[in-house]
Amino acid sequence: MASTQLNIVAIVDVSSTLRTGSVTGKAALMDNGGDSTGKGTNALRTVCRQGQVLNWLVYCSDMEKNPDGGWPPLARIVNIVFLQPDGTPQHRKICNDLKVYGGPDKIRSRWTPSYYYWAGSILSDLVPGLYPYRLVFECDTCDPNCKQYFNLDGPALDVIRLDGATET
Repeated sequence: MASTQLNIVAIVDVSSTLRTGSVTGKAALMDNGGDSTGKGTNALRTVCRQGQVLNWLVYCSDMEKNPDGGWPPLARIVNIVFLQPDGTPQHRKICNDLKVYGGPDKIRSRWTPSYYYWAGSILSDLVPGLYPYRLVFECDTCDPNCKQYFNLDGPALDVIRLDGATET
């Protein structure tokens, strides 16, 4: 059903990403879709229907407070870029209302988690097919005034017709 929301979760090892300067091999994606493939890799293929709502979330592998009471460096998605087959940005709209939601980190506490997440609904008239995308992550560093940015290519949406019928 298009009314069922799909959650796409990126699990990121932020400390390894910062240490090596790359998120490749330090992130794994999974979703709650039954027909998706590539779960646990950066090559996740999320099977979704025209008009379906998708939520992209980040879970950092180290989310415990440091001994000094501070939080470890965290990652958040700052952009989702749909790509052409050659890896260049797609210039047509894939999702309605694709944007970031959630509260800022400064209100986060150990009792009340706050999450940044992205959500959007697949266009109801989008031609079924494979739509690769890039996740752009912003990672905190030890310097609160400095952030680092990393691109993760590989995931894609496998959009099927709203009625679930396959193209002939």
